[in-house]
Amino acid sequence: MALALGDTAPDFEAQTTEGPIRFHEWIGDSWAVLFSHPKDFTPVCTTELGYMASIKPEFDKRGVKIIGLSVDPTDKHEQWADDIEETQGTRPNYPLIGDSDYKVSKLYGMLPADVSGDPAERTPALNQTVRNVFVIGPDKTIKLILVYPMSTGRNFDEVLRVIDSLQLTAKHKVSTPAQWKQGDKVIISGSVSDDEAKELFGEWEAPKPYIRVVPQPS
Repeated sequence: MALALGDTAPDFEAQTTEGPIRFHEWIGDSWAVLFSHPKDFTPVCTTELGYMASIKPEFDKRGVKIIGLSVDPTDKHEQWADDIEETQGTRPNYPLIGDSDYKVSKLYGMLPADVSGDPAERTPALNQTVRNVFVIGPDKTIKLILVYPMSTGRNFDEVLRVIDSLQLTAKHKVSTPAQWKQGDKVIISGSVSDDEAKELFGEWEAPKPYIRVVPQPS
């Protein structure tokens, strides 16, 4: 069954390049990003893992843990990490899940339930649906799902932007408009009455009665 926003992120136990984990326990009280890859030693994914390592401090600042996944065993991940460091300049500084039994990929709806066999015999094309980004909140529910084709590298700056919005809107009764970035004006949530909005925000701009714009709350 496909996962949807608001669903509880499936819990699992798995081996990673940093040892065994139970996923919900590993997340703890943090936010988390789980991003998946169809195969080790694939070119686009190599650039993604390297870039993610280079901007990990930005996720750390936001209290967000990062974990990758590939449908290969962890010993292959370690070999791949050497290539990532050599070609991208940064080595993965976060755990990579070994999903050679496809358990996690199936739990997260990225591979059909009947997939089986040796992962070494599967081509990247057979695993092309294992190209998702899941943002998971401290309550263990899924806040964002992005699905990318194999030919298009992911924009992790956009993932950071969405996390900024998710964390802001979880704390304040606002929404963020198109192209919003940290520090831009925001929109008062539609569920907030004008009377409550006056108490919370004071005055606002209103190009239409249903579009109430205020500075980003701190």
